Amino acid sequence: MYSKILIANRGEISLRIIRAARELGIKTVAVYSEPDKNCLHAMSADEKICIGPGKSSESYLNIPNLLSAAEITKADAIHPGYGFLAENPRFPEICETHGITFIGPSASLIRLMGDKNRARQEMKRAKLPVIPGSENIIEDVTEAKSTTQKIGYPIILKPAAGGGGKGMRIVRSAIKLEEQFSIAQNEANAAFGDPSLYIEKFIPGARHIEVQVIGDSKGNIVAFGERECSIQRKYQKIIEETPSPFIDEKFRRRLIKVVKEAAHFIGYQSLGTFEFLVDEKKKFYFMEANTRVQVEHPITEMVYDIDLIKEQIKIAAGEIISFPHTLKMNGHSIECRINAEDPETFVPSPGKIDFLVLPGGPGVRVDSAAYSSWQIPPDYDSLLAKIVVKAPSRKEAIQKMLTALEGTIIVGIKTNIPLHLNILSNSDFIKGNYDIQFMEKFLKKKTTEKEKT
Repeated sequence: MYSKILIANRGEISLRIIRAARELGIKTVAVYSEPDKNCLHAMSADEKICIGPGKSSESYLNIPNLLSAAEITKADAIHPGYGFLAENPRFPEICETHGITFIGPSASLIRLMGDKNRARQEMKRAKLPVIPGSENIIEDVTEAKSTTQKIGYPIILKPAAGGGGKGMRIVRSAIKLEEQFSIAQNEANAAFGDPSLYIEKFIPGARHIEVQVIGDSKGNIVAFGERECSIQRKYQKIIEETPSPFIDEKFRRRLIKVVKEAAHFIGYQSLGTFEFLVDEKKKFYFMEANTRVQVEHPITEMVYDIDLIKEQIKIAAGEIISFPHTLKMNGHSIECRINAEDPETFVPSPGKIDFLVLPGGPGVRVDSAAYSSWQIPPDYDSLLAKIVVKAPSRKEAIQKMLTALEGTIIVGIKTNIPLHLNILSNSDFIKGNYDIQFMEKFLKKKTTEKEKT
């Protein structure tokens, strides 16, 4: 086992990893940028080291600085968390040359699954159904028009080099294709340094369903029950829950089986997530696989009573999966992402937290790096906290979450808690009657009602 882990990240996920490492008896090193010097993760680790100014490219994305920090502190492993360098295949390669273990999948797996077009082709070979679309990268608008004529509108343009919703554009008619293609290319290039796009058929009324997997060096793979991630705005998830109110046990078993087989096919090791679109007839299509821990991993931990981060660390150290390979869900879990943003305009709301009260009680978990008097920097993602609840039933979980949100007090900045309260009280959400277009309709209705008043 490792003696010391450097965490190449910040905020709540860094704290999450620090706690898991501490339970395993491992010392931790926190890295921080200059604006993050008073961030809770920097104060919680055994050691801390500044890696540069606020700009991510000069700090959290600066591989030489991170490796220097690891060498100075004599860390023998690096955990990337999510975001930043977590899915950059160069990072584990460089770690290896320095004799430092990268806690995550191999560079080759990250490279394979990070190229969305290659990943689609590989999943086809693994017998996973994929969304109809282009077989290769679309080089220009002429090729895009030709491909779209074959699969029909609406379509979605996607960057080949990345995920997270950046650079994705829905096109509903030929008139808009040329304009949207250019915009998507520019956005993809700005986000990932690669303008390459591919085309998929857009499936109206679909659900966004994902399956957590974990694999060890001995070829053991465990796939967990699904997470429902359809409540999202501009492809950014807002609320996740497990199990999905849309999926029955028979479908769940089938989905787990095919994901486990696909993970075996590519020799998956470490934590990962296979993401799907599921249409109204429960026909599912592979979208992508994320080779890292997900923001929403706590809801899986809640219903299975497993610490995924501890397992990930142990697997990277050569251990095998420590829990039974056949597991059963227990209860229902919901996660709300609390962002420092205006709930009406979604504009980030950095600033000082003057007063903070976070919820608690049986079945309530909060993953957060926030504290009273903390000055939230404007440089990074606006995620402030993840409030997670677990209850015996979905109805009880919704009520528990409403109670938790109502008991959360954050003074000094704006947050999206009012938005969460509105969604959780929405009749369609309560009935489980929603899909990936829920937020678009929800916000449109809200705007219309506001205009009438």
